Amino acid sequence: MNNEIQRYTPSERSNHWAVAILFILAGLSGLALFHPALFWLSSLFGGGPWTRILHPFLGLAMFALFLIMAIRFAGHNRLNANDRQWLGQMGDVLNNREERLPEVGRYNAGQKLLFWVLVLCMLVLLASGVVIWRQYFGHVFGIELIRLAALAHAVAAFVLVTSIIVHIYAAIWIKGSVGAMLYGKVSRAWARKHHPGWYKDVERQRK
Repeated sequence: MNNEIQRYTPSERSNHWAVAILFILAGLSGLALFHPALFWLSSLFGGGPWTRILHPFLGLAMFALFLIMAIRFAGHNRLNANDRQWLGQMGDVLNNREERLPEVGRYNAGQKLLFWVLVLCMLVLLASGVVIWRQYFGHVFGIELIRLAALAHAVAAFVLVTSIIVHIYAAIWIKGSVGAMLYGKVSRAWARKHHPGWYKDVERQRK
């Protein structure tokens, strides 16, 4: 156990997995409403009417819990000079030549960019979702704005889903990342290799 250090607290992990579950539910219900060829997915939610009712509430719950997570991690995701250098050495990143890269803190530049893309997508989804939520706001907005919001909602959802696929792939690609979010701990060797700046900060706080 002395060889392990905590990367995520139980609260942070619970928050992450709650957002992940809501993302899946909101995504599936959204796809059911997006195109007739995908309408069969509505059977997962009790049919078309229930899917239409549940989707915006699932989206609101996802946004609320994501907001908590974003506030928690925003400070760790500020881009700095090392991050710009890291992005400029993408060849070394893709070929796992981590010894050539600048020192990485709790998150690398790729993770930070993904974080801000997710924040932007969530904000667009929330704003556009309110506009196209006809049951409560159909009388507030004009049809042109509703059409524009529907397009923005679809584009933001596509970018969000694509980003999450990248997020999952990267978590699997870097062995130990999934375990960190499942169990909260990583080995010291993992931390030194992938996030040496963060590892040094953790060790300094222990002394």
